[in-house]
Amino acid sequence: MDDLLLVLIVAKELLADPRNTFDWSDWNDMNEATREIDEWIAKVENGQKFDRRKLSLLFAPTGNIQEVSLSSGWGDQFLELAEDYDRAIKKV
Repeated sequence: MDDLLLVLIVAKELLADPRNTFDWSDWNDMNEATREIDEWIAKVENGQKFDRRKLSLLFAPTGNIQEVSLSSGWGDQFLELAEDYDRAIKKV
């Protein structure tokens, strides 16, 4: 769970950049994006059950995080983060 938690924290940090553009994601703005990531972080930290499929959609190609990354100039970082997510979720 520690690896998954770390991936979520990094995702939140990347999404919290005020220069990000959210036009192509389902999120309206940085606050909405980070609030959703905070919800996932809380579930992981508290050992709650969570819907792996829904979480995986955030890190999928054309998912919300990738849409923000591509429109905001950190697409390569997203690819690394998605790989880290894939490794982390397998351990859960």
